[in-house]
Amino acid sequence: MKPLFLISNDDGIHARGIRCLIDVLRPLGDMLVVAPETERSGMSTAFTLREPLTCKPVSKEEGLIQYSSNGTPVDCIKLALNLLTDERKPDLIIAGINHGFNGSIAIHYSGTMGAVLEGCMAGYPSIGFSIDDHREEANFEPSLPHIRNIVQAVLDNGLPYGVCLNVNIPKHDEIKGTKICRQGKGRWVEEFIPCSHPDNAKRYWLTGKFLNLEENAGDNDLTSMRQGYISVVPSCIDVTNHSLIGQLQTWEL
Repeated sequence: MKPLFLISNDDGIHARGIRCLIDVLRPLGDMLVVAPETERSGMSTAFTLREPLTCKPVSKEEGLIQYSSNGTPVDCIKLALNLLTDERKPDLIIAGINHGFNGSIAIHYSGTMGAVLEGCMAGYPSIGFSIDDHREEANFEPSLPHIRNIVQAVLDNGLPYGVCLNVNIPKHDEIKGTKICRQGKGRWVEEFIPCSHPDNAKRYWLTGKFLNLEENAGDNDLTSMRQGYISVVPSCIDVTNHSLIGQLQTWEL
């Protein structure tokens, strides 16, 4: 029997990224797709509490069943694991391909990686794929053989409990390869642009740019992508700083 992939994203079920992901992985396994019906970027690990969720059938064919939901990416994973997989549990949870960079600290904001972290917390090997290109016409083609290889490697080797993969693809027509690396240090420099509204109340659009705090580092995802490599960062749901525990235990608290 082929493995079963549970697929989601935060750009919506009709986004090109998730369609490309489905196409490239069809030869490797069967698929259950549960994705937001509209774009839900920036949702992180948010889930819905104050309104009912929908889970609407979209299509069904041999090896591919698709649903859409009004919920967040995390809602989609929860719905799939609790309502749609009674007879067959997924072998792998995959989110993407996200239109936009999710490396460095963006993992904490990303709805795509929120779905991945939800799968990871539920005990399933989970991978998130993102490309550093927000355009609808982003060129996914150079990355597709690498995506297939990464998925096959996780199927073959598994991942430890509590560890998922954050994979980011550079905006390059030629990709040099794949690098296993650490998360780079950076932050967003945010700006708020005022906009007008008929009620004259003050409103603002959030914008800004990403600030790389390790321009000269050679071992992180930011540098790997800048050099034309796909970055693969093993990420943990345990955010404890274990190295600091001993020092803090000497404090008088």
